[in-house]
This record gives sequence, C-alpha cells and structure tokens, in this order.
Amino acid sequence: MRVLMVSDVYFPRINGVSTSIETFRAALADEGVDVSLIAPDYGDGGVSAGVTRVPSRPVPGDPEDRLARYGALRRACLAAARDCDLVHVQTPFAAHYAGLGAARKLGKPVLATYHTLFEEYLHHYVPWLPAALPRAIARHFSRRQCNDLDAVIVPSTAMRERLRAYGVRRPLHVLPTGLPERAFASADGAAFRAGLGIAADTPLALFVGRVAHEKNIGFLLDVVARARRAHPDLVFLITGEGPARADLERQAQLLGLGGQARFLGYLDRRDQLPAAYAAADVFIFASRTETQGLVLLEAMAQGCPVVALSAMGTRDILEPRRGCRVAADDPAEFADTLGELLDNPAARRQLGDDAAVYAREWSDRALARRLAGLYRDLAA
Repeated sequence: MRVLMVSDVYFPRINGVSTSIETFRAALADEGVDVSLIAPDYGDGGVSAGVTRVPSRPVPGDPEDRLARYGALRRACLAAARDCDLVHVQTPFAAHYAGLGAARKLGKPVLATYHTLFEEYLHHYVPWLPAALPRAIARHFSRRQCNDLDAVIVPSTAMRERLRAYGVRRPLHVLPTGLPERAFASADGAAFRAGLGIAADTPLALFVGRVAHEKNIGFLLDVVARARRAHPDLVFLITGEGPARADLERQAQLLGLGGQARFLGYLDRRDQLPAAYAAADVFIFASRTETQGLVLLEAMAQGCPVVALSAMGTRDILEPRRGCRVAADDPAEFADTLGELLDNPAARRQLGDDAAVYAREWSDRALARRLAGLYRDLAA
C-alpha cells in the first residue's frame, strides 16, 4: 500500500508534528505501507529518502518555520498522489488545501491528523484582539476543514470530544503517536549531568518542549522557585526553543533562580535528549493545551517519573496514575507534590520503574498497526 503524507512542517524543524511523522513513517514500513512525504525546503540542503521538498519562504516573525509556495506544493501533491492509495494531511495550512485538492481531483480518500488545539494557541500570538475572536476563528476553520475530509485522526480522547463540540461530523479516530524502540535504549544520564557540571546528588527537574507561552513554562518556573525553599540546590533544565524564551529568562531572574534555571536550547533527539531524561530526578509539565503530551512518555521510557497537570491530551497518559504524580493546577500545591518526590528517593525509584514498564504499552509498532488498518479500510 502507498500513502502520501503532506505537511507544512518537518525536520529540521523540531516539534511534535515532525516527530509524529517520522515515527509513523518508520513504523508503517513494517506494516507493508510505503509512505512518501511532501514538506517545505528549509534551505539546509538536507536530503531524506522518501521526502520531496518544495520551495518555501520564511514565515514573518517566526524564523523557525517555513511557508511552502502554494503553487509548487499543489503541483507536487497532484503528481505524487497519482501513484498513492490515499492522502494523509498532517497540518491545516497550505498542506491541507494542496493535499485535499489533489485527493479530490484524483478520487482518492483523504484524512488528516489534528495535532494542535489552535483555539488555545492563537490568542498568544494576536494579544491585541479580544481572546474570544481568535478562538471563534480557530473553531470555525477546524470544523470546516475536518468536515471536508473522509476521516480525522486525533491523538487523544479529549481532542475527539473537543472536535465533536465544534460540530465535526466526520469519523474521528483516537490514535496517539507511539514511541520508537530507540526511546527505550539506556542513556547515560550521569555523563549528561557531568557535562553540565551538575553533581550526581543535586536534585534535577526537567522540561522538554517548545519554549512558547502556551506550554505554561512560566507556571513551572514559579513551581521551582517555591520548591527551592525546601530544596535550595534544585536545578531546573528547560530544553527546546521558541518565541517565549527571552520573557521566561527574565522571569527566572526576577524569581531569583539565576543559574539554577538553565535554558539549553535544542538537544539532539537520538543521544542528548534521552540522556537528559535519564539524568533528571523528575520530569515536570504544566501545559493545559496538549493534544497528547508525547514528551511525558519519552521521559517515562527512560525511567524518569513525571509530575504534571492532567489536562486535555495528557489525561489519557496520566489518568492510569502509572509512573507519575498528577499535580494540582496551583503553583504552591504543584511545588508540594514535586517536593514530596524529591524528599523520597525510594518513591522516585518505584515510580521510575513503573514508568518504564508503562511506556512500553505505547510502542510505535502497535499504533502503526492500527493506523495501517485505518488506511486499508479507507482505501477499500
């Protein structure tokens, strides 16, 4: 079976959509599904097997992203879709319209994955508008786009509920991104600590993700500042990049965190990031708008216990209460939960062991098998 994926984003741009595409492309090969991908050219000269790059230009005010030239994207989709059984759209911008148009013109099934809860994101980027307006716009476009498709994949039950509330009538399939086998490979957390000059007995909390306001990292900085009253040597590592970094660095200074809140930027996903998870005593996460929260599972795969808010997509991961502590949506109470784990090494070890076992249930192979089945049902 041959599938065409089309996306407005892919590596070298690092985010959850790129990770999901890469994970499923690799795992679907074992299910007899040959996936080709069309994505923007980032001007880095990179070449990947099975990936067609189309000309693009920078997104104004966002140096990390690229906007594919629509004419080139549309032509590439139409040419590639002729030899495919269906089209899988990964993002709702130019890729949606180019992929949908090619599928409809050629009479091929088309589905999309709804990765991002845009109604909770847009107001951070257009703060001069009343918050209700960008939310209403996001709901309208999401409803319209989803209802133009043959099926929609959502990464969590919370996202399915939200899209149903928007008025989406097309079939909605809950199918999260799984973890590739390399996520479980033992990583050298001790060497990672040593490289940053962090002693083996220094309490270490970690956040991984886009450094953007919607990730609620400011909340975590407040949590860490409170937790340091009982654990003054606590270090907090923030990995990733994004538009909120400068604001968050200023907040860290105002909270008196100084060098104990360290912004590390992007880490290599294959080596450095697993080592960061293995090095941490606790992974902390407070986003209220995640559609899945794959980083929680990545941390668990390295035996790192999680303390997080259970909101939106993270509920599916956290609610079984395995390998984690669910914290209250209050900085003081969250800090107390974090502090209790830091005070109890035995509890941390037990949670970490449970986390590693639990993460295995989210393997990419099992989830790719379900996606391949959906593809075949749609193409039948």
